[in-house]
Amino acid sequence: MSTIINYENEVANQAQVRRATTEFINIVNDLWYDKSIELVLFRNPLVDKRASEVLNLISYAKEFVAKPISITDALEIAKAIQIIDLPASKLDIGKLAYEYHLTEDSGLDKVAFVKHQLKNATGTTPFEPKDVVLYGFGRIGRLLARELSSKMGKGSQLRLRAIVTRGKIDQSVLEKRASLLGVDSVHGDFLGTVQIDVENKSLIINGTTVQMISANEPEEIDYTNYGIYDALIIDNTGAFRDKESLSRLLASNGASKVLLTAPGKGVPNIVHGVNHLDNNPDQIDIFSAASCTTNAITPVLKAIEDNFGIKKGHLETIHAYTNDQNLVDNMHKKYRRGRAAGLNMVITETGAGKAVSKALPALEGKLTSSAIRVPVPNGSLAILNLQLNSKATVESVNAIMKQYALEGSLVEQIKYSLSNELVSSDIIGTSAPAIFDSKATIAEDDTVVLYVWYDNEYGYSHQVMRLAKHIAKVRRYTYY
Repeated sequence: MSTIINYENEVANQAQVRRATTEFINIVNDLWYDKSIELVLFRNPLVDKRASEVLNLISYAKEFVAKPISITDALEIAKAIQIIDLPASKLDIGKLAYEYHLTEDSGLDKVAFVKHQLKNATGTTPFEPKDVVLYGFGRIGRLLARELSSKMGKGSQLRLRAIVTRGKIDQSVLEKRASLLGVDSVHGDFLGTVQIDVENKSLIINGTTVQMISANEPEEIDYTNYGIYDALIIDNTGAFRDKESLSRLLASNGASKVLLTAPGKGVPNIVHGVNHLDNNPDQIDIFSAASCTTNAITPVLKAIEDNFGIKKGHLETIHAYTNDQNLVDNMHKKYRRGRAAGLNMVITETGAGKAVSKALPALEGKLTSSAIRVPVPNGSLAILNLQLNSKATVESVNAIMKQYALEGSLVEQIKYSLSNELVSSDIIGTSAPAIFDSKATIAEDDTVVLYVWYDNEYGYSHQVMRLAKHIAKVRRYTYY
């Protein structure tokens, strides 16, 4: 005989859960806007989230760590954080809840526990905010503008001050730029406000002025005329790819550092979390954030190399079509890319296999790579076929990847998926550059096949922002 469900009790319990979730959301936003303390849940952003989104993240956290984490746990830990004197920081409340469950028998209440876990935060060195200029305003530039504006908080880290484009800047152009920033066919509406200031040739994003600057050459610009000094220039035009040409961006008065959002020649190619500490921003002025594919596969390859060793391998990327392909069949300087992007799978080349070795020298000469562009506007997949130095099983590989996603230096880079139903549209809007598909892992003896999804726009943009904070030396205390 089946158990009789007390529907009225379920309704009452659900109301209590929703009430606790609303209180939690209020604390999350108060901490962010009042104290520049950002709470995340296993690296998933919590600021400006709805109750249903938060509860879904809590459900993922509970399954991920196999502990009974609840919204009540999250709320109580958030309250503890609220009453502790902490500097600007980024704290993973999922990790704190998980660790509290591991130490429940210690006798510590949640306030004492949180104080103990975050004791190192009190020694954090203060820093000055950094002006940022976006050089170019394409797909990555607009996503960076959205995220920089949404994550500004009290303005203690990166401050978006200007955007450089070619051509005249009049009311029509400003309206079109504002519209492209405000609505996006892939990523949806911008959860903020965008107005135009025709007189001052500016966009007003979330109430803050962002100067629009027209320039055909970087040497034409004097950023100090706009009150911008010592700025980090993030180049997403694709026009400057080597040290010599990127150095031209530093010729502008008011510019001090350059970050390229593409692979670069003669400059450090960085995958944040893997090799960013190998290059000192006090000594280097020009950096590359490598490519979206390189950022997706390198963290996973590092985890495998560290634990099993890699003899050789082949990388195949199934990549969303990009703006350099034709909408309909037409002439193109590269073979096959001239065919209609929305109608064809297109074999093309990728340098990701070689590029990995710039971040992981141990893999020099060990990887080959190729790519297929497919008819989706965003969301890509890398398939890694690897021969290892030691034998592996599905269980052993997945256990290592789960460990790296839970703790260590790559927790921001690797998201561990538990879903049996994961498809490309599911990963849109994921801030991690690599989503490890644990249900798809294949292993036999010393050969493994790994499936790594990535939002080639959104996940990569967050890697760019992480590297930008490192270069600008405005990285907050983090607890992951």
